[in-house]
Amino acid sequence: MKKICFITGSRADYGIMAPLMKALSVRPDVELQIIATNMHLSPEYGMTVNEILADGLKVDWRVDSLLSGDTPAATVKSMGLTEIGMADAFTHLKPDLIVILGDRYEMLAAASAALIFRIPIAHLHGGETTEGAYDDCIRHAITQLSTYHFTSTEQYAERVRQMGAKPENVHWVGSLGAHNIAEEDFISLAELEDFLGRKLGDRYIVATFHPVTTQPGEEERQTKALLSALDRKVAEGWKVLFTMPNSDTGGKTVARLIQEWADKHPDSVIAVASLGRRRFYSAMHNAAAMVGNSSSGLIEAPSFGIPTLNIGDRQKGRAQGQSVVNVPSDEEAISAELDKVLSEEFRAFAHTTPNPYFKPDTLPLLVYHLTK
Repeated sequence: MKKICFITGSRADYGIMAPLMKALSVRPDVELQIIATNMHLSPEYGMTVNEILADGLKVDWRVDSLLSGDTPAATVKSMGLTEIGMADAFTHLKPDLIVILGDRYEMLAAASAALIFRIPIAHLHGGETTEGAYDDCIRHAITQLSTYHFTSTEQYAERVRQMGAKPENVHWVGSLGAHNIAEEDFISLAELEDFLGRKLGDRYIVATFHPVTTQPGEEERQTKALLSALDRKVAEGWKVLFTMPNSDTGGKTVARLIQEWADKHPDSVIAVASLGRRRFYSAMHNAAAMVGNSSSGLIEAPSFGIPTLNIGDRQKGRAQGQSVVNVPSDEEAISAELDKVLSEEFRAFAHTTPNPYFKPDTLPLLVYHLTK
């Protein structure tokens, strides 16, 4: 029996990988293992390990490593604690294969530990470029540490090969997140509103904004530019559903500003630490647009047929569809492009554009390659 171990540190990577975990959990030739770490174990970020348990999956090991600060020193110390915790987890669980998604710092720590333990790594979403985050370097580092590579586009598969990966170990499978949306059973808007305890109506925006980690010290200015632009839409009767930023360096500044702004607009703005996969997808399904600088705006929002206003440099260089509009972190520019993406004409256009990350057989391809 093959022991396949998933490492998950946030609501984002778990939401994407959950259907794959479930598909593997029912196979008689696989022993599914899950290691939860970082934000999953923090009440401040919604204690999202409980979402894993609510899905009927078992968490085999917990690596509690997230420090409360968001300084570079705190981030590096969290990485160190993650690596120490992974040493204990790998010693106990003895996995045959580790599955890692993306580019976060805790995944680099886990991948480094797996290298020393000589455990092969299967990496999802390698080869991508995000010039506005140190995640870009982390993603490429994980690619170099990994044995198997599952990319979201053919372009990224070619880039991974150019980085020296064995061609036979590089597979273009599409984005699991985009695939999941096509299979998701959404809850109704009324059910979502009941969970939130607030009304959204039919004129609301989903927003997620993270610090641009390659531009330290700019968090406050950039966040205030977005919030000031959103002020104008709130005055016009729009509502905003904010999902709070991840545990990146500088993330607490962004979170504080968003929460303070939400508190000033209790009838129009909702800020939540985590919605969970199904509620997040359902929120996107009913939204007018996605606004911010999250990868979900480029990878997942197009599958809902809604526009994305992608702000600043965090996602710069990443492949995107025609429903994505890019704008600098400037209040006037954001405001003008908000008018564009929320217009009936552009929303109708976004509904017709394809998602470059979608491939219809992503899940079965991943199951096949991971289990062979």
